[in-house]
Amino acid sequence: MNARGRLPVALVVSAGGAIGAAARYGAALLWPTPAGGFPWTVFLVNAAGCALLGVLMVPLTETRATPHPLLRPFLGTGFCGGFTTFSTYALDTQRLLGTGHTARGLLYLGATLVTALAAVWAGTAVARRLVRDRTEAG
Repeated sequence: MNARGRLPVALVVSAGGAIGAAARYGAALLWPTPAGGFPWTVFLVNAAGCALLGVLMVPLTETRATPHPLLRPFLGTGFCGGFTTFSTYALDTQRLLGTGHTARGLLYLGATLVTALAAVWAGTAVARRLVRDRTEAG
């Protein structure tokens, strides 16, 4: 694919990423984390984003339907990628560990990883069940 063919993909990834990042920023404004506190907002945003990614990828990649070719880059890479944040997770972990909140930092480090993996698994399982039930009913 040449550069001209990749431009629409880059544009939808950018648009989805901007919307996702704005949503995450809005969540951080609504529920700020106090200094030294457990970063619940980023933790929950990352879990929700992983669950959403699991739900979205089933109909986009595992069904007979042919979604628009820009839908997956917009929703998966763009929105979910902009909404979730590995960099803030890493920074929050470093800050907690660096300011003497070792137990909280290690809990956040491990709980985020386990929760994110469980969320994407659960989202995928729910979506597969819904797709299967819809297929059997129709």
